[in-house]
Amino acid sequence: MIKLIPRVENSKVMILLSPLLAMTLTALTALIIFIFILDDIKVSSVFFTLFVLPLTDSYLFPELLVKAAPLMIIGLGLSIGFRAGIWNIGAEGQYVIGGIAGGAVGLYFYNVEGFWLLPLMAIASILGGMFYASIAAFLRIRYQVNEILVTLMLTYVAVLFLSAMLQGPLRNPAGFNFPESRIFHDSAMLPIIWEGTRLHIGFIVAIILSFVAWFGIKKHMFGMQIKITGSAPRAAKFAGFNDNKTVLYSLLISGGLAGLAGFFEASGPAGQLTPGLPQFYGFTAIIVAFLARLHPIGILFSALLIALSYVGGEEVQIEYNLPSSITQIFQGMLLFYFLACDILIKYKVVLNKTKN
Repeated sequence: MIKLIPRVENSKVMILLSPLLAMTLTALTALIIFIFILDDIKVSSVFFTLFVLPLTDSYLFPELLVKAAPLMIIGLGLSIGFRAGIWNIGAEGQYVIGGIAGGAVGLYFYNVEGFWLLPLMAIASILGGMFYASIAAFLRIRYQVNEILVTLMLTYVAVLFLSAMLQGPLRNPAGFNFPESRIFHDSAMLPIIWEGTRLHIGFIVAIILSFVAWFGIKKHMFGMQIKITGSAPRAAKFAGFNDNKTVLYSLLISGGLAGLAGFFEASGPAGQLTPGLPQFYGFTAIIVAFLARLHPIGILFSALLIALSYVGGEEVQIEYNLPSSITQIFQGMLLFYFLACDILIKYKVVLNKTKN
């Protein structure tokens, strides 16, 4: 019999080193997989392309930052809810709705120039994401419906709604019936911060939001409220914290940030609304949040790591004709090993000998 017995005290050193250990184990597992599936290709070349090239190539490095920005923003919102024990699994749907809302504003003011347009699109996207998350909040507060199921199922509704909009009101009238919108006007496109690349101001906003979230969690009463609610719900009730408000605010914040990320993706790299707007960033951001242990500053680094797997994975697909699932395999293994390390930090494995 194998038993897991809680440890009296968790090792602080292992808590800090567990992400590095998880990365090492993931790399070793990937090495074994590559040895079996690669015939005439050097494994070292694939590893270089996957883990090093995106950090050294002048074109791929900005792309890494482009992909990291929405992961940072969504991960921040999810981490706040997860701290409070609110499990928003459908950030992908809120991301899509936010992209639609912001894009619709940009298309409504097509050919209208003004510095006010981008802020207006951002506000619309945040409100769109908040509205979509509020559905789960209302059902949780009013009828005690599990927010995991609601947010997850609403993701599929959001994707179908995007398809309907692109084949209807938002379709490009000169697009030969292709399901995509017009390319946004220059005033509705995010400013580029690295000339010659697609890196836009959304990356700077993501960094600023990380520090704002850190300050809110460390210094603000709401940060203390969500921490107490998540770790000790009964103590939170005795302290007078309103559980319903925590649910509502957590989902609104995570939904609003996911919607903002959708706007950044539509007005940044894409430049229009297309059926390809859903990039599974909302689901991947769950991994980002947990790898950072829900810490706002740590999310900056975990988002860069996951973005590295995206960019490196795409490169090995192109150069070595590897399957597209290589990125998902890497991300899944990383989360698995990280959670396994966490279990071993909190529990010790005991083998009990049973008598026949």
